[in-house]
Amino acid sequence: MNTAQISVRQPAVAGMFYPDNPTELHEQINEYLQAVEPSGQTPRALVVPHAGYIYSGPIAASAFINLRPLRDTIKRVVLLGPSHRVGFRGLAAPTANVFSTPLGNIPLDVDSLNKLCTLPQVQQLDAAHAQEHSLEVQLPFLQEVLGEFYLVPLVVGDSRPEEVAQVMEAFWHDPATLIVVSSDLSHYHDYASAQQMDSETCTAIETLKPEAISHDNACGRNPLLGLLALARHHDLKVSTLDLRNSGDTAGDKNRVVGYGAWLFSD
Repeated sequence: MNTAQISVRQPAVAGMFYPDNPTELHEQINEYLQAVEPSGQTPRALVVPHAGYIYSGPIAASAFINLRPLRDTIKRVVLLGPSHRVGFRGLAAPTANVFSTPLGNIPLDVDSLNKLCTLPQVQQLDAAHAQEHSLEVQLPFLQEVLGEFYLVPLVVGDSRPEEVAQVMEAFWHDPATLIVVSSDLSHYHDYASAQQMDSETCTAIETLKPEAISHDNACGRNPLLGLLALARHHDLKVSTLDLRNSGDTAGDKNRVVGYGAWLFSD
């Protein structure tokens, strides 16, 4: 990648998943953040949902509020989410060096992305990023709570937990780096069934048991399992910050999508 030239990944779901008007977007995010309390813990990693803000924004806010005290500490965010539109093996890095949102541009950590691309499981694949919302919807929240930071965005395709964990491990010993995994939970079950499934997934996350999570339980299963493998290796603690579904926020209870937020700490 040539850092002398600006190559921008433009937002794909602004105006659909979240407001495309900067003032409206700022106000909506801060309304969500003002409605939650920080946990008092210092996160090394977060798991957050990635639906439209009216559905999952309140749950995501319960995780992102914990970053406000770290505004001057966190300088880089490694953001991993599942691929919804493109099938591929491994993890996909973009060739862009800037990701844009209605709140402004976020510079990418190009050097780190280039180093990751020397790993056999990481490739440059712009098609995986072009229309992908699982990463994009996290960016305005991160801009609000952190201000300026460098981004390492990775879309995760078909991959083993240890392959994803290896990528995260490359950043683990830098206290200025935060890992964020984007994942929703169960999809399109009735309210009671979703609550039961999501509760079981929550227990698996809290007890660091990736083997108990199937693809039906979490759409971001591949990056999530990588984080759980990393958390087991480093003996991290997990706190559940919120666990709800679209029936609790803005949707019909006959057919819901599950959302959760978790904080991983030393």
